[in-house]
Amino acid sequence: MPHQDHQDQQDPYRLGVPQAVPTAAPAPGDGPGAVSRGDVLRTLLWAVVVLSAVANMALSFTGAAAPLHLASGVVTVLAAGALVVRGLRGRR
Repeated sequence: MPHQDHQDQQDPYRLGVPQAVPTAAPAPGDGPGAVSRGDVLRTLLWAVVVLSAVANMALSFTGAAAPLHLASGVVTVLAAGALVVRGLRGRR
């Protein structure tokens, strides 16, 4: 009977425990706790959405000029739109 272990390790469609793949040593900052650029960008976009929405609300309460409302609203919509686009692209 042929030895099955060698064939099983090379079959990428085999169901079971994945085999460890040898890789190069990770660069500094590439470990399991590393933060990716995408995570940083998403966090910044959420911060922009929250801050611009709060600014728009504060401008409403203070009775500021309409161009200020429009500017903060545009910033909010653009940042929220960027989050939606990134979310939809991430699903593909």
